[in-house]
Amino acid sequence: MSASTAPPATPPAVRATPVSRALLAAFGLAAAVDLVSLLAGAEPGHQIAKPLLMPLLAAYAATRKAPKLLVAALLFGWGGDVLLLSDADGAFLAGMGSFAVGHVCYLALFGRRRTSPALGALYAAALAGTVALLWSDLPAELRIPVAGYSLLLTAMAHRANSLGLLAGLGGALFLLSDTLIATGVAAWPRPPAPDFWVMLTYVAAQYLLTTGALRSSGEGQDTP
Repeated sequence: MSASTAPPATPPAVRATPVSRALLAAFGLAAAVDLVSLLAGAEPGHQIAKPLLMPLLAAYAATRKAPKLLVAALLFGWGGDVLLLSDADGAFLAGMGSFAVGHVCYLALFGRRRTSPALGALYAAALAGTVALLWSDLPAELRIPVAGYSLLLTAMAHRANSLGLLAGLGGALFLLSDTLIATGVAAWPRPPAPDFWVMLTYVAAQYLLTTGALRSSGEGQDTP
C-alpha cells in the first residue's frame, strides 16, 4: 500500500500524569461531598461542592489532551450548574441555555459518526411522549423553551452512542437527570431526595461522556 492510500494513524494514547490523577481524584471527592450533602440536607456543602465539579473534570480532560469541544461542553455545563444554584428571576432559563450550548458542543464533537436508526426512533418516541405528558403541567412561559431544550438534549443523548457504550450511557443518564428536573418543574410526584438523584445521574453522565470521548479518540488510555 502506498503512503498516499495508507489509513490515518490512530492518535497515540496520553499517559496519565500525577496532575491528571489528582484532578480526577479531586472531582471524585467533590462529587462525594455534593451527594452526601444532598442526602444529609447540608445545603452549604452542596453550594460549595457543585460549582467545583465541572471545572475539575474539564481540567482533568484537558490534561489528557481532550478535544477542545469536550472541554467547552463541560465548562458550559459548569455555567448551567452555577446558574441553577440561584433563585434569581431568569436563572433557570439562563442555566438551561448554558447547558444547551454544551449540548451543541457535544453534537459538534460527535460529528457525523453513525448511530443506530432503531435507537434514534426509540429516543424520538421518548422525546415525544415526555413532552406531551409534561406539556400541560409546565408553566406556560417554560413550555416552548423546555420542548426546544428537550429536543437538543435528546439529540445529544442519541448521538453520544456514536462514541461507544460509555458515552452512550452517559447521554442516557444526562437525559434522565434533566427529565427528573422537568418533572419537578411540572410538580409531578418525585422520588425521595430528588436532588440527590438528579446530581447522581448528572455527575455520572458527564464523567461517562468524558471517558467515552477520550477513549474514542485514543486519548483516555495509558500508554504502556
